[in-house]
Amino acid sequence: MREAQRPLRVAIVGRPNVGKSTLFNRLIGRRLALVDDRPGVTRDRREGEARLGDLALVVVDTAGLEEADPNSLEGRMRAQTETAIAESDAALFLIDARAGVTPADRHFAALLHRTGKPVVVVANKCERSSGEPGFYEAFELGLGEPIAVSAEHGLGLADLTEALVRIDAAREQHPTEAEAHEAGEGDPVRIAIVGRPNAGKSTLLNRLIGEERMLTGPEAGITRDAIAVDWEWKGRPVRLVDTAGLRRKARVQEKLERLSVGDALRAIRFAEVVVVVLDVQSPFEKQDLQIADLVTREGRALVIAVNKWDTITDPDVRLRDLREAADRLLPQVRGMPLVPVSALTGFGLDRLMKDVFDIHARWNTRVPTGELNRWFAALIDHHPPPAVAGRRIKLRYVTQTAVRPPTFVAFGSRTDAIPDSYKRYLLNGLRDTFGLVGVPVRLHLRSADNPYAKD
Repeated sequence: MREAQRPLRVAIVGRPNVGKSTLFNRLIGRRLALVDDRPGVTRDRREGEARLGDLALVVVDTAGLEEADPNSLEGRMRAQTETAIAESDAALFLIDARAGVTPADRHFAALLHRTGKPVVVVANKCERSSGEPGFYEAFELGLGEPIAVSAEHGLGLADLTEALVRIDAAREQHPTEAEAHEAGEGDPVRIAIVGRPNAGKSTLLNRLIGEERMLTGPEAGITRDAIAVDWEWKGRPVRLVDTAGLRRKARVQEKLERLSVGDALRAIRFAEVVVVVLDVQSPFEKQDLQIADLVTREGRALVIAVNKWDTITDPDVRLRDLREAADRLLPQVRGMPLVPVSALTGFGLDRLMKDVFDIHARWNTRVPTGELNRWFAALIDHHPPPAVAGRRIKLRYVTQTAVRPPTFVAFGSRTDAIPDSYKRYLLNGLRDTFGLVGVPVRLHLRSADNPYAKD
């Protein structure tokens, strides 16, 4: 049976008495697990099959996570829970929203973070307004946007299903990409080299690795398949992917070229950094801009390499003009690295790789929630959101929900009425303050009303 055909295996974890077994019973549709107000009722792992819409699950109920001596009963229960996490595709991390985030929750959130598994934070017991503060505190755990549910009353299951469907889709459709999110520091940085035909992509790859690995020549369109080559730059592992040239869609007629384009687009989606190669004799043509825009929409880190620099005679003036054009034509990643290179002579290649690693680090930036909110409060105090139709808009809280690319969510009232100009003000503030210049940054605005709270 293929991995994608196997039901998604999900472990329900959390400290004692946060409602894990209640959620387990709710998901499988029967009262299989014992439920009691006393903590520590569940000791062993218990599995059950569940179906949420079209999504098939194997749900694993676990003992409450506690810090304890490994030889004690609680310690052995914890070992069982850690095994359940290791054997699962994802974890549902429950907190009691009425009690708020406790030190034990923070401790076990850090443990889950180290596993590298996808984690959905579930703020349980949100059926009343008393759970609202705990729901917002759950953002501090740094495991993404929490989901407000009431396992006892069956509230919030649609949002929970949606989160699990996304995890399952990533596992089924993009296994390589899912692995990418679990990559450690020792894994190679994946770099895709893309651009129009005959921009010098294969020559650039050959020059970087110091051998004629790719077939090159004056004819356009020699490269057809996306070819990955493992390499090291100053001791740092790299996987370079050379791709076929991308022509305008209207000009792509042959089936073989369509397949090559599809291969190149997949290389962009699976890359961490994408180097878009331009020909200095015809830079920033419409197709170049469309490729760069695609890279940013996919959330990849972008570096522009202006090739054939050995053919120009006025480098300073040309570089200044290219810098101005890049910031004007690609304002969504203003300040992105733009490096003059010559794949023929090797000029600029060290600078290119340095900029690749610099922007890769920025793309992985995580800002602590406390620091983020101190900046947010000062920014809003300096320039509050405008009043719309005579009513003030309040922004209260911001959190970073993801990296690669950096993604933020700001909460407030009537956020749907915030004008685009103010959203740009927030985005520019994030970029300038936290060193995110040149990388795609995502900002979502949400109204903070708790849909399950009763007045």
